[in-house]
Amino acid sequence: MAANVLDFTDANWQSEVLDSEVPVVVDFWAPWCAPCRTLAPTIEKLAGEFVGKVKIGKMNTDENQETPGGLRISAIPTVLIFQGGKEVDRLVGVTAESKFKASLEKLGVSAS
Repeated sequence: MAANVLDFTDANWQSEVLDSEVPVVVDFWAPWCAPCRTLAPTIEKLAGEFVGKVKIGKMNTDENQETPGGLRISAIPTVLIFQGGKEVDRLVGVTAESKFKASLEKLGVSAS
């Protein structure tokens, strides 16, 4: 993973996502998923642009099944955006960078 992209797991979900002081973008993916690989460069770019303002990371749904199941993730890639421990947006499929930025701007966060 790119330097600014975090690795979210079932084990660190509470501390890294739900208890985060800043908004969190979570890309649910799997290594075998071609659309997930298509979306990866966009996630990496956003992670670089929003460093220090937003936590951006990925959760491998093959290795972590408890959290995605509890969040009703039924297709990947699915990207959830959290603020204050609550889901505030859900983007399913390969999504344009502009949609992620618009969603974060609604939360009052802009790229550096």
